[in-house]
Amino acid sequence: MIVMIDLKSDTITKPTPAMLEAIMNAEVGDDVYKEDPSVNLLEKRLAEMFGKEMALFFPTGSMANQAAIKLHTQPGEQLICDKWAHVYNYEGGGASFNSGVSCKLVDGDRGMITAEQVKENINPPDFYHSPLTSLVCLENTTNKGGGACYDFEEIKRIRKVCDEHQLGLHLDGARLFNALVAKGETPQQYGEIFDTISVCLSKGLGTPMGSVLIGDKKQMKNALRVRKVFGGGMRQIGFMAAAGIYALDHHIERLAEDHQRAKELVEVLTSQTYVKEVEPVETNIIIFYLNEGIDEIKFLKKLEDHGVIISAMGQGKLRMVTHLDYTQLMHQKFIEILKNLF
Repeated sequence: MIVMIDLKSDTITKPTPAMLEAIMNAEVGDDVYKEDPSVNLLEKRLAEMFGKEMALFFPTGSMANQAAIKLHTQPGEQLICDKWAHVYNYEGGGASFNSGVSCKLVDGDRGMITAEQVKENINPPDFYHSPLTSLVCLENTTNKGGGACYDFEEIKRIRKVCDEHQLGLHLDGARLFNALVAKGETPQQYGEIFDTISVCLSKGLGTPMGSVLIGDKKQMKNALRVRKVFGGGMRQIGFMAAAGIYALDHHIERLAEDHQRAKELVEVLTSQTYVKEVEPVETNIIIFYLNEGIDEIKFLKKLEDHGVIISAMGQGKLRMVTHLDYTQLMHQKFIEILKNLF
């Protein structure tokens, strides 16, 4: 029996035995009544970690992002984001469906936009023919951008533009902890800059589910109501919150292992004749392209025959993502597979 090496995403991890123990021993209550002590503790931990006043647990990152957009905007307004942004590409058109807002797409670099680009894409507030710009959404690390990390100085410049034009600033921090570890930055730095931040617990941190939206009372005062409207009220969800607390205590620093293995895979890929290009890698996502003449579907099937699963993102992009369940033994085996594939 072939043990599959699944690198299609870092969302496929299973709870570790210690995390399962934390789940089983969780103290729980009804979170709709805000009576779940584990959820309350998780929210308090993350609010304090980022230096914010409030946090709210959501079942998914998409719901947390969509709630943030709803909190920052009014129907008919517009947000600015990169053309590859998750809030635009992978949340089912939620910005328009849930909030009635449009997205002004910016042609950034690997999913990252600059302060100058933000400034250029703000609609004149007194020009009533165009939507009123009210929000900027950044993503760190970037998904379609291959796990790229923003330069924090550029984020500060974007904040300055937002302040000058009275715009909200939201961070889709689905893989923010990867960025913090890779860049040696702190949650407090991000809390000082962004109005709202969503962080995902079920990617690099390895929990079964959950994201948390973080912000000050001014932005978050209606978050509970918005979550209810979106159908996100949960009951004894403290079992999952306990997994999140465990992950915060034990799974952040180890992200460096995922980053190191990703860089080692890049070294192997760049030396293979069947690989045309590998995009720059900073964290745990690798995007590469095959040489002309190599059939993508046959290539993926060949990997699968060797017990390896990766994902195709379209436009010739192939993606692999290192994660908690990708062990050193698997890593060594996969390197040999890549070297001997043809």
